[in-house]
Amino acid sequence: MPLNSAIAAYIHYLSFALIFASLTLEHQTFKPELTVKEGWRMIIADTLYGIAAIAILVTGALRVMYFGQGPSFYSQNPIFWVKIGIFIAVGLLSLYPTISYLRWVKGLRDDTAPVIGETQAKVITGIIRAELLGFALIPLFASLMARGIGLT
Repeated sequence: MPLNSAIAAYIHYLSFALIFASLTLEHQTFKPELTVKEGWRMIIADTLYGIAAIAILVTGALRVMYFGQGPSFYSQNPIFWVKIGIFIAVGLLSLYPTISYLRWVKGLRDDTAPVIGETQAKVITGIIRAELLGFALIPLFASLMARGIGLT
């Protein structure tokens, strides 16, 4: 059981690192005029981000149910729900860039660079920054929660 707990925690933390790396790559790469290569880079980074987010969700659930303080500790702590709320908000925000990137695939397969409007470029850049902020806040709330802050 301790080994399983350690592996779940490791995958959980590694997935956070992968999300930051993916979002940072997206932030550094994204611009209104992407090349075909940069378009594929965005899609690959976003795919890795999605896989890591699923890993966070699964390992987080395992930690709540089996490897942490127990479901009652988490469900009674409002800080836990803030953390979950941020995760959900960031996940919902990420849908717009993901759908935008998926629309590029046919053109990229035909070796055509994506066409991105100026407004769409500003929106996607803002969303990527908001996602980075959200994922920077989640560990803060996790640290507060782990120390019992928020419990009455």
